[in-house]
Amino acid sequence: MKIFKLYLLLFSATLFISCEAEFDDAIEDNEVFDAGEADFSNYVSVGNSLTAGFADNALYREGQMNSFPNILAQQFALVGGGEFNQPIVADNIGGLLANGNPLPGFDTRLVLSTQSGQPFPDNISGTPQTDIANVQQGPFNNMGVPGAKSFHLSLSGYGDISNVGTIANPFFVRFASSPSATVIEDAVAQNPSFFSLWIGNNDVLGFATSGGVGVDQTGNLNPATYGPNDITDPNVFAQVYTSYVSALNASASGGVLYNIPDVTSIPFFTTVPRNAVPLDGQTAAVLNQQFAAYNQQVLPGLVQFGVISPEEAAQRQINFQAGQNFVTLTDESLTDISQFLLAPPFNLDPQTAGLLAQLRQATNEDLIPLNASGNIGNALDPQGTLITGVTVPLGDESVLTVNEQMMINNARNAYNAVIQSAAQTNGLAFVDVDQLLQEAQVGIPFDGGTLTSTFVTGGAFSLDGVHLTPRGYALVANESIKAINQTYGSTLPTVSLGDFRTIATSDNTDL
Repeated sequence: MKIFKLYLLLFSATLFISCEAEFDDAIEDNEVFDAGEADFSNYVSVGNSLTAGFADNALYREGQMNSFPNILAQQFALVGGGEFNQPIVADNIGGLLANGNPLPGFDTRLVLSTQSGQPFPDNISGTPQTDIANVQQGPFNNMGVPGAKSFHLSLSGYGDISNVGTIANPFFVRFASSPSATVIEDAVAQNPSFFSLWIGNNDVLGFATSGGVGVDQTGNLNPATYGPNDITDPNVFAQVYTSYVSALNASASGGVLYNIPDVTSIPFFTTVPRNAVPLDGQTAAVLNQQFAAYNQQVLPGLVQFGVISPEEAAQRQINFQAGQNFVTLTDESLTDISQFLLAPPFNLDPQTAGLLAQLRQATNEDLIPLNASGNIGNALDPQGTLITGVTVPLGDESVLTVNEQMMINNARNAYNAVIQSAAQTNGLAFVDVDQLLQEAQVGIPFDGGTLTSTFVTGGAFSLDGVHLTPRGYALVANESIKAINQTYGSTLPTVSLGDFRTIATSDNTDL
């Protein structure tokens, strides 16, 4: 039974009695607003999926229309803001084609389906119509490219369809001004009068969502050697980020910068409990008997031989009890003891030695991603004696360990120091998204309720557990407006969060 579906079932009662309230526009007739010292006539936004309006694991039309830059542009229009062009996709289905063929890895968007009798995220039915070979003609004010890391914005060939599968990004291919153009070149070429820049999330997010299977590249200054799930060196980030700010600010009256939130606090990592495997007393007793020799003889023996420390031996103890149990997992920060277990005096078989190689039980600090939840507790044989997360450990890709979280936060904190310094040095508005999402964990009140980061019911995060809903993006837009007003003396009005939806609960592609 899939733990994830059981978890969603807990929310079903409250989910379907909730309603999406609509509110009148807060702007009064004949009310006059002021741009202050800012010039919003040509606003250009630069970033990744969070700028593009990506949601529910896809880029689709309605999501783009509710991107935070588009929401901002509508408010800027009240004080002289000009037209805001976006590279709009063809439908509300999501997914991509390349010369008429589905592009692998780009699925249709998620909706909350009830076809199985209980709500769960499922891909919407339909055939994508957005073909990356149909290059749109810009320029485009929204230069958000889903999947982009910081150094990708200055990468030549990033929009070349012949490079798809290597260095090119299919989302940028469909609206790059030329195959050799870079994202930042296309943005700067528009001579923005005002800009926003939110980049750096993907420099740690890929490492996080993959369960830390990438490499922390801190100390490696050559991003051409990085893998897709690697953490970007903070010095590389600092170099490219400051160059982007300088280039965008050259023609602008001002801009707004955004920092990188704690990715380990998003629903993708906080929804699935660490102690996710229920056991009855009899099964727990059988498992403890199987691990008795390991706990009482093997681990002390390895300490005696100097292979591991007493502290590591204590960390590696495996114990179960009746009720909810912490899963077992593979932790690469532990000593690989497999070769010692194959040799005398232990003489274990290769399969058992491999399972015990870097085994421990999870703690309250470990995080299990949403995409690993379906594997937890699945019996692997008819007797049920081998259970994923119990006698068979969750793999590295299924858990974000304490050490991996530390790598992420060290890099993220370094990125954020660069971003905040750039804002202060250049007199730019600054939005502390990290603090904003921390507040969302408790709850942010608005004119129709409370917005939280709770998966499905909280309203802030879409069904991929990473990206925001239209209401979540409206929250970011409001925080941007507050920062802009404070920095430039403008009097832009905020939007009503209740006017923006949360998750989609049907297969309606019209929205």
